[in-house]
Amino acid sequence: MPTITLIMTGASGAMYGLRLLEELVKAGCQIYLLLSRPAHIVIKMETDLELPVRASDVALFFAQKYHAKTGQIKVFEKEQWLAPIASGSGVADVTVVCPCTTGTLSSIAIGSSKNLLERAADVALKERKKLILVVRETPFSEIHLENMLKLSRMGAIIMPANPGFYFKPQSVSDLVDFMVARLLDHIGIQNELQMQWGAK
Repeated sequence: MPTITLIMTGASGAMYGLRLLEELVKAGCQIYLLLSRPAHIVIKMETDLELPVRASDVALFFAQKYHAKTGQIKVFEKEQWLAPIASGSGVADVTVVCPCTTGTLSSIAIGSSKNLLERAADVALKERKKLILVVRETPFSEIHLENMLKLSRMGAIIMPANPGFYFKPQSVSDLVDFMVARLLDHIGIQNELQMQWGAK
């Protein structure tokens, strides 16, 4: 299983990131998790969860919630510069920003690396590892579109949170699973969250 860095920022759509985390744990991946302070706020607003503040407590919280193996989820603070993902020698196989604010998108596009969240994405780009950005904003301004185009040309995968409806979803969870299934496909993890197009 690949090693995954999952970065959750303060965009709406926390359920996408949380559901992805659950599936990554189930698949047996090693997960490096980073949450911005706004992500904590949005998770509280959009779900019934209230996360602890300290990184070690967040790791324990999710390990218990998703039945992770000991050490499977490692949570880092945004200023934890000695984290392995701050260097090319410790970069994850895949880095996913889900959900991704347009502010984070901009910071990654210009390579500012002013915190570990941005640095982890920057390292993924420079090491030619897979970087997936689940941008959650509407409408997009020209600035947003230019940043997405710039990053796409660098090799990043731009995957806005745009679930399909052709499978006749019955719940919000169905829509979330649609996006998470697409993410898992790009990460390289087989899943049964969604039937493949054309399958019966």
